[in-house]
Parts: sequence; structure tokens; C-alpha cells
Amino acid sequence: MKKKALVLASGALLLFSAAFGQAKLVEKVTKTGSQMVIPYEKYLLPNGLTVIVHEDHSDPVVHVDVTYHVGSAREEIGKSGFAHFFEHMMFQGSDNVADEQHFKIVTESGGTLNGTTNRDRTNYFETVPANQLEKMLWLEADRMGFLLDAVTQKKFEVQRATVKNERGQNYDNRPYGLAFEKISTALYPYGHPYSWLTIGYVEDLDRVNAADLKNFFLRWYGPNNATVTIGGDVKPADAVKLVEKYFGAIPRGPEVKPVTVAPVQLDKTRYTSYVDNYARLPLLFVNYPTVANYHPDMAPLACLAQVLGQGRNSVLYQQLTKKQLALQAGGSSQLSELAGEMSFQIVPYPGKTLADMEKLFRASLDTFEARGVTDEDIAKFKGGIESQLVNGLQSVSGKVSQLAAFETFTGNPNRIAEMLKAYTSVTKEDVMRVYNQYIKGKPAVVLSVLPKGQEKMIAAADNYTIDSAGYKAPDYGYAGLKYNKAKDNFDRKKMPGNGANPVVAVPAFWRKSLANGAKVIGTQNTEVPTVTFSLTIPGGHLAQAGDLKKAGLASLFADMMGEDTKNYTAEQLSVELQKLGSSISVSSNTDGIVYSVQSLKKNFPATMALLQERLFNPKFTEDAFNRIKKQTLEAFKQQKAQPAAVADAVFAKLNYGTDHILGISQDGTEETVNNITLVDIQNYYNNYMTSVDAKVVVVGDITEAEAVPQLAFLDKLPKKKIELAKVNPTPAVDKTKVYLVDVPKAAQSEFRVGYATGLKYDATGDYYKSNLMNFPLGGGFNSRLNLNLREDKGWTYGARAGFSGDEHSGDFEFSSGIKAGATDSALAEVMKEIRNYVANGPSNEEVAFMKSAIGQADARNYETGFQKAAFISRILSYNLPANFVEQQNKILQSMTPAQLKALAQKQLKPEKMNILLVGDKTKIIEGVKKLGYEVVELDADGKKLEGKTF
Repeated sequence: MKKKALVLASGALLLFSAAFGQAKLVEKVTKTGSQMVIPYEKYLLPNGLTVIVHEDHSDPVVHVDVTYHVGSAREEIGKSGFAHFFEHMMFQGSDNVADEQHFKIVTESGGTLNGTTNRDRTNYFETVPANQLEKMLWLEADRMGFLLDAVTQKKFEVQRATVKNERGQNYDNRPYGLAFEKISTALYPYGHPYSWLTIGYVEDLDRVNAADLKNFFLRWYGPNNATVTIGGDVKPADAVKLVEKYFGAIPRGPEVKPVTVAPVQLDKTRYTSYVDNYARLPLLFVNYPTVANYHPDMAPLACLAQVLGQGRNSVLYQQLTKKQLALQAGGSSQLSELAGEMSFQIVPYPGKTLADMEKLFRASLDTFEARGVTDEDIAKFKGGIESQLVNGLQSVSGKVSQLAAFETFTGNPNRIAEMLKAYTSVTKEDVMRVYNQYIKGKPAVVLSVLPKGQEKMIAAADNYTIDSAGYKAPDYGYAGLKYNKAKDNFDRKKMPGNGANPVVAVPAFWRKSLANGAKVIGTQNTEVPTVTFSLTIPGGHLAQAGDLKKAGLASLFADMMGEDTKNYTAEQLSVELQKLGSSISVSSNTDGIVYSVQSLKKNFPATMALLQERLFNPKFTEDAFNRIKKQTLEAFKQQKAQPAAVADAVFAKLNYGTDHILGISQDGTEETVNNITLVDIQNYYNNYMTSVDAKVVVVGDITEAEAVPQLAFLDKLPKKKIELAKVNPTPAVDKTKVYLVDVPKAAQSEFRVGYATGLKYDATGDYYKSNLMNFPLGGGFNSRLNLNLREDKGWTYGARAGFSGDEHSGDFEFSSGIKAGATDSALAEVMKEIRNYVANGPSNEEVAFMKSAIGQADARNYETGFQKAAFISRILSYNLPANFVEQQNKILQSMTPAQLKALAQKQLKPEKMNILLVGDKTKIIEGVKKLGYEVVELDADGKKLEGKTF
């Protein structure tokens, strides 16, 4: 019998009766008035599974999130990395889902998917067309209740290798990649759940076996430790019935109690250090222990981090970066479920020690104390928070993720208004209080990251070693675990079919050509009260095609356009924007300078006034120019220590040549940037500001009638035609060679294989068709290249290939980071896959999969403001017909294996490709030479080393 409902002030309805056969309706939250709320219904199944459903029919998509309250904080000493390892294993098939089919089923359904692990939770999620919901729930339930019998030793070994490659790519093979690992071991006591990183240690991964992993699953992956959140074009009653069907019979897991740890307390400042083989400049980290997430001090700590270390007005930027005492200086507050940290990072200019930087950092804190917290600090903090929370609600995935996180960590999904209130109630006194409580005079962990050969740059000698004495491991509850499977009254082996195809509406848009020569396109989207605006003025990188000695000028100009104006300092302009909850950024691309605006609707006119100030009144000062130029030059040096950055830069030179504008980075080089003067910046402004052929894109909660009057300022721009240089023809590759750049001790080899195709972007011609052709080869997780190198061999964290192009040129490129010891074998496999694909083309099954995956993806292509902006921007840039998507779908459905094979033979020339390997020469050269290719050694600038052809 249904009991009386209690209406809460929050707009929630608490009901205590079963709404369906198994699920109990716990509460229903609806939106009333203008309050910030994400409407939902929350249910509880008898097995402990929490279910949350958010109904939103604005787009024909659904987002499914399954969050398990298990992260690295549930791991034990000697077995780190399990939660993340299991994230990988959960994609490897279960009783009723074959190996490597999870990604394939979701992709074929027109969806996208992933999983993430952090200290405190693991989540798995899919965004798919609305008609695919039942299939997604079937998939998620199968790996929750029917996984372990499908976990084989072979799968275990392959995924262990993949995780090692991920660690190599994101930690071991990257400048400063091990910094947080070193900080964690020094900040947290031995055995504390946060004293190791989520990725874990390689030695722990080597130590464990499949039985250990299965026990971890049995302990933590039960339905009573999980939340299923569904959002989008769905009716709650339908969604809950499906959850009952597929999850309801899964047995409850062992009881899971909250992790409890004592607050971190340091008796003195701990100094620690390590030598980094990839860094070119030292780095100082200073970390203070603070509080856990959702603590009352969460909001004032976030404001303090902004005042001290975020943006142009921050104390560290003003005291160190702007004065050119440090190359970079910033800070942030990171709060997790069990503890939190306030972290500061400072990179010195060459020659300065980290001891110098620590003194400057502490002097900056003194400056902050004297300065205090201002009314403007509070106003801009509140404006930014409101904008951030509103923008987070643009997509159904954003809303679902927020609901899932609130439920997992607080038990209350209806927290967003409370969060907004907490942040917007922060006072100056609150911020100074938390500064005094957690930062002023308090001990911290001070980490020195030291490039090889710069060990004397240390802040202070190490004074801390890990103390494991007295540690007693808790009982994690692994004894007596048993694997119990659900008993069903239906055939779970039968994969659900598709529901009725959703109706996909391409965004309606309006176009207008202005008398001043600008072209405008816009679309209205009333889901959230925001406006996204962009203005592209012709110029950019191609403006230097006739003077390569000053390549990078457009990029430097864009940076300077973000500095002082005649009426505002850059800091004052930043304050005004943050008060409004708005942003204005200036960037350079191949053929234009782009002014990008993000604003709440109510503040759009005021934001556009600030855009005009930036556009018409720049003040190009010598101080700003010298600082930006100096930072740019140091960045080039840093990039030479990053194998992926080196690979990208050198590969462009191989494909286009050193005397081709597209062979040079849009940022330029050390040599070309050194040639640029402040006069060049002013000349660029004088020569390349125009309304003619300018492109304007307006998306959001704004009509054409509201938008057009806001564009009157374009009449103030010069009305002149900008003629950009034509791009030189793409140089041909005479034969396939291997080019090698040596990075000693690199854990991985960066691969780049391909050539400049000269194939320009088109929506319905060879470019579009070539990307369809590439899909089975390298265009998705289930592509031949990724399955071979990652899933079958375990040599990489990911491998991809594809065509890219614009109106000027195009490329084909395979890219991956491969573990060093497998470099020669992986190269042989890459070239074999390409040759086989050219010779035989795709299979009938691959073509059917491609058609289904790409054809159904339209349902999720136009959901957010950014997606709509990208769509209509493409129409404007390439003058596409309004029905070009319909034309593409007809082409897609008509493509045959024979046509795709012919395209492969036309566009892929394995005998005429550039192969670039960036890695440890001593580990890879002998194996690569045996493959029969001519091998040419280059330096990090792409220049051939004399006598270095093998």
C-alpha cells in the first residue's frame, strides 16, 4: 500500500513503496522555478543496487553510467593498481559477451564508451542513441554478474602489458610524470590509501596473478557497492524495468563499509627529490595537506587556490611569472573522498635554482598576507563558479556524471544547488581563515624534480624517508569469497535488439552575409542559458608562407592580443570577465585568428563589449612581448624532451619539407621566433584586421534577432580583402624509409607512419569516402591496428590511423606509443596490416560494422553547444548545403567492399610512406635494421645527422 508522500523544500518527493516489481522508489526530484537542479528519480533494488534516472528528451540519446565505489583507496600494500587494472579487464568479455566485443557492440550501436578510475571510484559509461538503452544495460549487467569465468590468464597477461604501456606513456615517458607519485609517498603515511597512485607500481603488477584479481572483483564489484545512473531520452518506468530485468538477480556482494583514515599531519616540512630523464628544466612542487571533499572548507579552499595560483590576477602570476622570475607558477586545490591537498608548482628560468624558487614562493605568500582577499577576488570566484556549474549541464553525460558522483560520495544526488550555495556564500574572512588554518606557517612536502645533470638545482637536501614501522594492514575482507551467479528466468545469452530508431534532427540554423563582408551562421539552443560565439579573421599561419623566417608570428600575435588594452590591463580585463562568468580567448590556426567567447546569456552584451575592447584597443607593450617570447622559446626546449612532441614536429617536416609552411609548427621554431620583433606584431595587426571574409558563429540561448545587433561592431573593422599565399604542392615520397630520432632511456617508441596526401577536406567526395575506408583499418577501438597492437599483443596503450584535411592540404597518419622492446616487431605488424588492407580491402562484416557505427552516431553529434557550433561552423567554412549530412548518409549506405578496396589502393601507398620512430636508439636500431628499410638518423629538430644512414 502506498504511503503518504512527503514534499521536501528541495523539490524532492520521498516515497516508501515499491514502484515496480523489485525496485523501491526512494525519492523523486523535480525542478520548480528557476532553481538549479537536475531532476531525477532514485530507486533501490533488493540486492542493494542504487538506480538513478534523469529524463531529458531534448536529444535522442541516453547516457548510462555504472559507478562502483572502489578505487585505488581500496587496494593494499604490494597490490597497487588493481582498481585500474580491473577497469581494463571489464572490457575483455564476460559469459555472454565475447572477447573484444564490448567496444564493438557499443561502437556498432553508434555510441561511444570508456571507463575511468581514480582514488575513490571506478566508472564505466556509454552514450548511445536512445534506441540502444536495453543493449547497454545488458552489457553492463553481464560484466557485473558474469565476468570471472571469462578472465583467462592470456587476457590477464595482455591487459597487464597494456597497463604497463599506459604507465610508460603517461608517467614514465613524460617530463615530470612521476612527480605526483613521489609527492604521494612523502605526504601520506605508509599504507595510507593515497600513498600510491591509481596506476600502481610496475613491480606490483608483475607480482600479482589472475587469482588475486578475481578476489578483488568479488570483494568490491557487487551491486550493493554500485550505482547505475541513466539519463536522456528515456522514461523512468521503462528504464527501471530494464534494470530490474538485467541487474535484479545478481547476488548482493559482501558488505562494504566506508574507508576511515586519520587526517594527515606533518611534523615538519619534508624535502624530497628525484632525477627526471625527460625534463629540461627543474620543477618545484609544494603540497600542503587540507581536507576531504564536501568538507565545509571545500569552497573557501577553492577560492584561496584561485587567488594564490590561478589566472593573471593570482599572486603567483603577478609576483613570479609576470615579473619573469619564473617561467610558470600556479596552484590548485584537489579534494578527494578521504583527504585533500593544496598544491603549488613553479618552473624556473634556466640558471635559477629551486632553492631560489622556494624563497620566492614564500615571499609571495607574505605578499598575499599583506594584500589580503579583495571584494573583486570574491566576485570573480562566484561568477566563475556559476558559469562552470551551468556549462556542466549542457550534455546528458555531464548531468548523469554529476548525479552519480553525488550519490556515490554523499548518498544524495540532489546536491548541485547546495554546492552552488556553498561556493557563492564564500566570504573574504572564510578565505583568510583557511589560509591561516592550512597554509600559513604549516609544514608541507617540497619536491624537487631535477633534470639529469642539474642535481645541484635542488631546493634542499632530502630529509624524509618512508617509515613502515608499526604499520598494520587492515582486514580487507577477502577470506571466504565465493563467486555466485544470477539465476535468470530469461535467456541472457541473447543480445537485446534495437528499439525504434530515434528521430535525429540536424540543428536548424540561420545564415546571413553582412554588408561589411562578414559571413554569419547561428543556431538557437535553449537547454542552458549560455551563448558560445566565435569570430575568425583571415590570416593565421599561412600569412607567413612568403616569409618562413618569421613563422610563428600569428601565434605570437594571438598571445599578445590577450594582454593589456588601452583602457584595461590584462588583469583588469580578466577580473571583469570572471565577474560575468565569461571567457574570451584568442588563438591562431592555419588560416585565421580566432576570437572565442563563452558567456551566460544574461551577460552576453557586457561580454561582447569587452571583446570589442580587446579587438580594437590592444596595447602591445615591450614587457609583455619579451615575457611571451621568452616563455615561447623555453617551451620549445621543453618540447624537445617530450618524445610525442618531437615526433609531431619532425613528422610534419618529413611530410612537407623544411621550406614548406605546413612543415613548420604554427608556433614556429626557436630560430624563427627569435627573428620576430614587437614591430612585427604591430604590423600584423595593421595588415590583417578586416571584416571581409570574417566568419562568425553564434550558438546558444539566443535568437537571430538578438544576435545580429550584437555584431554591429564588425563595421568598425577595416574592409579589405586579405589574400593568403597558396599552399605549395605536397612533396611526393619516393620510397618508404625509416627516420629515427634518438631519445636515450625512452620507455616507449613514438610511431608516426604516413605521408602528406594533398587530399583536401570535402563533405561528400574522396576525403569523406577515404575516412570511411580507413575506419576498419585504424578508425576505432576495434580497428585492425588497435586490436593487433593493443588487444592481441599488449604492446601499446592505443593505436590509431586516419586522414585529416582542410581546404589547403591533407595527411594520412598512423600514430602510437609502443613499448621500446617491441619497436621492430610492432613496425613489421603495422606495415603488414596496411599492405594486407590495400591488397584485400575490408571484409563484408567490417563494412557492415562501419555503416552501423557511423550511421547511428548522428544521434549524439549535435547535443552540446560546442557540437552544434562545430557543425554549423563546418557549413560556413566550406559552404556546405544544408542537407550535406543526408548526402553523407546516402554515400555511407551505398559503399561496397570493392569500392573501399579501390580507395585503399588509391590512397594508401605502403611502399611510399615516411616512417618516423622517436625512441631509445640503443634498444631499437638493430631490430629495425633487420626489417630491410633504409634507416636515417635525425636530431630532435628533424635535421639529418652526418654519416647516420644505415
